[in-house]
Parts: sequence; structure tokens; C-alpha cells
Amino acid sequence: MTALAHEPCPAVDEGMSSAAGHEAVALDEVLWQAWKAMELPEGYRAEIIEEFIEVSPTGRRRHGVIINRLRRALEAHLADGDDVAYQDVNIIHRRKVWIPDLFIAPEDLDEIPDEEDLGVDASGVRAVLEVVSPGREAQSRDRERKRRAYARAGIPLYVLIDDFDGDGTVVILTAPDPDKAVYTDEHRVPYGTDAVIPDGPAKGFVIGEAIVGP
Repeated sequence: MTALAHEPCPAVDEGMSSAAGHEAVALDEVLWQAWKAMELPEGYRAEIIEEFIEVSPTGRRRHGVIINRLRRALEAHLADGDDVAYQDVNIIHRRKVWIPDLFIAPEDLDEIPDEEDLGVDASGVRAVLEVVSPGREAQSRDRERKRRAYARAGIPLYVLIDDFDGDGTVVILTAPDPDKAVYTDEHRVPYGTDAVIPDGPAKGFVIGEAIVGP
């Protein structure tokens, strides 16, 4: 009985897999159309993360301070290259939509349009950077759901600046495995120690006290 319980039945499994696949595609389309039709009040944004539309408010003061420091420093670091830092632009991947705090992509975004001209295609994004917001749901979104989503899209670098991990931590995630929706290399650096981007257009960029300090 144990052996039979673990033996797949091809006809059943294939049928179930096919049905599940069609259901997933249908749900993606429903969420996509609903997201496009949404009209949000000022100060809110909507993303499609995994199988849900998530609406969240814009960040608090500390959140905005870190993002502005980060963007200014990134702009200086990237000044001599072909990539720049962006904010408030949709990243789109297979009917999923994310609005990271910052991302790095070619200066000419016309190089990576999405099919409906609603944002940019994730395939051309070099890195995403998120500043974790307070609250269990917000923390779970950045640490878990978006981590899986960005890895699934194959985005090469995901950086989390997390005030709420111990006394503060910068997490650098690289080497995505899209099939498993994981980043296979994780480097965690506590506040007070410089975190250095290892590769890509932001190689050598330092996230230290000038960005995460009081």
C-alpha cells in the first residue's frame, strides 16, 4: 500500500496538472485585468505578488529617508555606466506586477518594454532594492513573497535593507534559480558593517552608515 501511495498515475497526474495549469493561467488573467482597472487614492499602490493583488500605502518618513539616500548614492556610483536607478515604475513578469522601492536598469527603458507598455519587463532589470516597512505583513511581503517572485523572474540581484532584522541588516541575494524561486547565494551584513554589492552594474557599491544610519 505504501508503494502504491507514492506511485504516480500518469493519466491522472497529467490531467490534474493540465487542469491546474489552465486554472493558474485563468487566475493570472483575472488578476491582471483587475489590476489594470484599479483606481487607487493618492498615496497607495497596487502590485500583483504571486496569486494576490496587494495594495499598500507609500512609506513612512524613515523609509523615505533611506530610499533617498540610497538613490543619490546609486546615481553617483552608476554615473559612468549605461544603467541608472529608477523609482515608482512597474516591473512586469508574466502577468505579475511589482513596484520596488528602487531598481537598476538600462538608462533607455525603451530597450525593455513590457507587452502592454505599462512598465518594464523584468528580463532587463539588473537589480531590485527594497527598504522593509514596519508591520508583519509588510515584512513578510519583502522578505518572503517578493524574494520568491524576484527569483522566479531571474532578477540577478535583490537587496533588502531591513531595520527590523535584529539591530538592522542588509541582505544581499544573488544567483537566482527561477525554477525553484530561490536565490542560492545570501549574504547578510549587520548595520555598522559595510555591505558591498559583489557584481553587476552596481559592483562595489557600499551600503553603510551613510545610508542606513540615524
